[in-house]
Amino acid sequence: MKNNKIVYLAVATALGSLSTTAHSAGFQLAETSATGLGRAFAGEAAMADNASAQFRNPALLSYLADTQVSAGGIYVNPNVDIDGTNTSNGKKTATSTDDVAHDAVIPNFYFAHQIDDRLTAGLALATNFGMETDLGNDFTGTQFGNEAAVTTFEINPNIAWKATEQLRLGAGIRYVLGEGSIGAKSSITIPSDMSPTSTTIPKGTTLKYMEGDDRAWGWQLGAVYDINDKHRVGFNYRSEVNLTLDGHAEGFSYDSSNPNRHYSGSMDLTLPATAELSSLHKLTEQWAVHTSINWTQWSSFDKLEADLPSLSSDPQMVKVENWEDNYRLAIGTTYQWDQKLTLRSGVAYDTSAVSDKNRTLTIPETDRTWLSVGAGYDVTPELTLDAAFTYVFAKDAPVKEPRDGINSKSEQNAEALFGNFEGETTGNVWLVGVQASYRF
Repeated sequence: MKNNKIVYLAVATALGSLSTTAHSAGFQLAETSATGLGRAFAGEAAMADNASAQFRNPALLSYLADTQVSAGGIYVNPNVDIDGTNTSNGKKTATSTDDVAHDAVIPNFYFAHQIDDRLTAGLALATNFGMETDLGNDFTGTQFGNEAAVTTFEINPNIAWKATEQLRLGAGIRYVLGEGSIGAKSSITIPSDMSPTSTTIPKGTTLKYMEGDDRAWGWQLGAVYDINDKHRVGFNYRSEVNLTLDGHAEGFSYDSSNPNRHYSGSMDLTLPATAELSSLHKLTEQWAVHTSINWTQWSSFDKLEADLPSLSSDPQMVKVENWEDNYRLAIGTTYQWDQKLTLRSGVAYDTSAVSDKNRTLTIPETDRTWLSVGAGYDVTPELTLDAAFTYVFAKDAPVKEPRDGINSKSEQNAEALFGNFEGETTGNVWLVGVQASYRF
């Protein structure tokens, strides 16, 4: 993964450390601004508070005057636990692991410049996908997966055109830098007389591991329509991005003389397409209500396979996923307390990208409910500071591996050697965001 190191170093220098963990559906991140966080990201495709609006709908740039800059970050504190029982050779062993998802700081930077009365250009530096889980060395279930990570960073130039007084159109190019890894380890020691290789397989041996990185292109389109001066609707579509993560693999074929042998290879990873339909309704001079419905094409995430030419001409199965499209519903309010202070709140419901049957230990995905509050304060006519707080309830959900009805030789082999796991995942997420916006 050396090719991107210089690029990632430059990004880290400009924006700070980028460590991500997923808690929206799948490994999608909604946290694009503290402004939006305060209303649970309701109405994002229809609201142009500051330059950050372009990441969720480039057409919103046309509502911004002159030159604007917005920058901030969101701290994410997920608390995800897994408890259950691993059964091997008829023996049941209670096992658990806490805080499998890591804390994160998700930074962002946005720039917007009005070219003339009809054209506005912008640049967004942010991320829309990321996750990192680690089940630890003591969890007796790592034969099905002990870690998974996706880190992405997006450079997104946009342009907006004011077609009429009511209609605004926008488009953007997405340049995505991504890296990822996934792995599984033996959860117990297998003696030589029970091992298929006739050699002892120690606890913690890498059964399979793949990591790599890539850069790829995507695009987005957006539109906003002002029904009148009190009601507005907005729509945004972001294309899927296909990454081929080039790197190396370990495991897949256990060699006691060289258990850490590396194989050069690659793994395809699709970042799914998304769409958002939003509305904004000004009820009074002080009150406004905004809504969103989001769709993510998670059905494109069906399996992970490693291409390892030196090991086999056939792809090596890493994990069958079988995800499905998901939806997110959000409603929020904005209250203009006075000329300087704006108060926000919102609630959202995020449906899971997996059924109970397809949930896995490395990505214990489940339904979530968001509760958010936030505020913006105009320090000067040019400078606005925003802050927000969100609590996310994750629905308790069953986890079972190997999964019923999943034709995966990899899972079947893991069960035969190390046993099966059955249990439950529980959790919640705390988020705190801050942001500063300046108008020149």
